[in-house]
Amino acid sequence: MGAEAGDRIEETSSIAVVIDANQSSESAVSSALRHAAPHTSLLDRALIQGIAWTGALKWGSQIVSWTATLIVARLLSPRDYGLLAMATLYLGFVSVLSEFGVGAAVVVLRDLAEEQIAQINTLSVLFGIAAFAISCALAFPLGIFFNSSELPAVVIVLSVSFIILSFRSVPYSLLQNDLRFKLLALLDGAQTAISACSMIALAFLGFRYWTLVVGSLLAAVLSTAFTLAVRRYPFAWPRFRSLRHAITFSWHIVAARVLFFAYSSADIFVGGKVLGNVAIGAYSFAAGLATMLPEKVTSLLGCVTPAIFATVQTDAAALRRYVLSLSEGIALITFPATLGIAMVAEDFVLAALGEKWRVIIGPLRILAAYAGLRSLTPLIGQVLNHVGETRYAMRVQMVAIVLFPLAFYEASRWGAIGLALGWVVMHPLVSLPVYWRAFQKIELPARQYLNALAPALSASAVMLLAIWISRGLIPGDWPRLTHLALLITIGALAYLMALITFHRERVRVFYETCKLVRT
Repeated sequence: MGAEAGDRIEETSSIAVVIDANQSSESAVSSALRHAAPHTSLLDRALIQGIAWTGALKWGSQIVSWTATLIVARLLSPRDYGLLAMATLYLGFVSVLSEFGVGAAVVVLRDLAEEQIAQINTLSVLFGIAAFAISCALAFPLGIFFNSSELPAVVIVLSVSFIILSFRSVPYSLLQNDLRFKLLALLDGAQTAISACSMIALAFLGFRYWTLVVGSLLAAVLSTAFTLAVRRYPFAWPRFRSLRHAITFSWHIVAARVLFFAYSSADIFVGGKVLGNVAIGAYSFAAGLATMLPEKVTSLLGCVTPAIFATVQTDAAALRRYVLSLSEGIALITFPATLGIAMVAEDFVLAALGEKWRVIIGPLRILAAYAGLRSLTPLIGQVLNHVGETRYAMRVQMVAIVLFPLAFYEASRWGAIGLALGWVVMHPLVSLPVYWRAFQKIELPARQYLNALAPALSASAVMLLAIWISRGLIPGDWPRLTHLALLITIGALAYLMALITFHRERVRVFYETCKLVRT
């Protein structure tokens, strides 16, 4: 799946009341955004509404999802997660190809005619069917490559989701275009809660790794069914001459996504081959815990910001303001959470998961410490896409696809901890050129961007110091769960007090913005 300074949230004090959540209001705003000159107050209102509704509903369902993850992890083993990690490594790659960026094309290219969108809808389904067929053909060779007899069946079953989700891509993108953020949040929240509860039941019934497989497939079914229940779109046979512009745009998007997926998954690919099921299962689970919150935050914004950015894609000042304020908001949420997880990793793992998961403590600390900074990058990538720099993003990923696998192979000699360090070292090298180009295009000084991150950075430093001091004062013979709860409470209070003490004005502006959302 950011917040702002400079011309950031302070300049949005004129933000109007959140628009009504009913369909007619949302459609009116969408129509105004598409057919009139962009209006800052209207866009701010839509953005805040989208974040508020999406955030409230997603976080509610996410509590259920996190609880389910911890319960299921106690019932399953690192080997079960390792098997799924190897399957999703391949399937994630194919899923990027199967979608072919058609959703992004529908959101960003606002000049598409209804007939063209219908053709894209058919194209999406055709890609989904092709992806399923290819996955079935490659399932057994994958099992041989990873030395796993269970893997082919897992790959074939999970591949069904390609066909299912292909029917969802265009209708979901059209709901984003219509700014139906409340509805999208309701759909995603319901899907997350139902699939999470189902996974708990399957784990208790002893389905082992099939718990994760069926849970993933059920999520795809629910998401597609809910989306089609509220927004359907007709089909038309694709005529490539008519879709040339959309296909060119989609090709740049999908190429960048494929390259990103390939280099960002190189740790699992190399680890799965070199380290085996248990080690890579522990590493993948640690990575999932470390990035769970940042990915939910970026996913939340990913439901809202593409439609907003598409509307102001030719207005550098508006893009600059949104990037700053959103980056500040992302940092305020993810920095304390991820750094806090890194600080209390041992207490958390042993108290919540048990002794058998001790192996993930090292990689969890490393990955969580960097996860907050990593959470800022997707927003900058969106900016490049919306200012016509998809080709540049693709070229950066081409460099990364060479460097990352080599780095992970070299780092794998130190096991899961080596893979974690490889990620932390290599990711900044790839991200810096992306930041440089995006800042250049929207005329954003790096100092202004860093100023937007200052509140989260400084308050997080105070939080870490408070946790470190408290750890030495809490008696060692206290129950581990009590120890963990105290450290989390002390850290949260220290973070909030630091924000109020050193950044009172920004807290006040944030509070005033929240009041506008409630009204």
